[in-house]
Amino acid sequence: MRRVALLVLITASLAGCAARSTATPPACFHAEESIEKAIGYCEAVRTGNLLYVSGSVGKGEMSVAMRQAYDAIQRTLQAHGLGFRNVVHETVYTTDLDAFIRNKEVRRQYFGAELPSATWVQVQRLYSAAAVVEVEVTAAFPPR
Repeated sequence: MRRVALLVLITASLAGCAARSTATPPACFHAEESIEKAIGYCEAVRTGNLLYVSGSVGKGEMSVAMRQAYDAIQRTLQAHGLGFRNVVHETVYTTDLDAFIRNKEVRRQYFGAELPSATWVQVQRLYSAAAVVEVEVTAAFPPR
């Protein structure tokens, strides 16, 4: 009897894996396709109920740079019917982590009181040498 129950459990698990493997492949969203193709990335990719938004950069003084990056993310989220309330994770790369921390109130203006999980990392430089911050996020679509 235990073997039958185990076989049923294994069969159900394999059926679940097969259903996931035949799901719709990730879809690439392009806002500025010429730039994205030149560099080689998608601005956002949806897979299942998650939207992965590529890093958006900001240049100049940190508070201005942060607004540039978060405004770009906001446009991408809105294009998918989402907002910062849907963001579940954020990764920040910056050339000056202390300046980013000093300006964290700029970040709060976008996220409000509900903050996502986050990782903040200081790096030597970003893809665009003039950029001082790059922010990427993962957002979840609400259940239907």
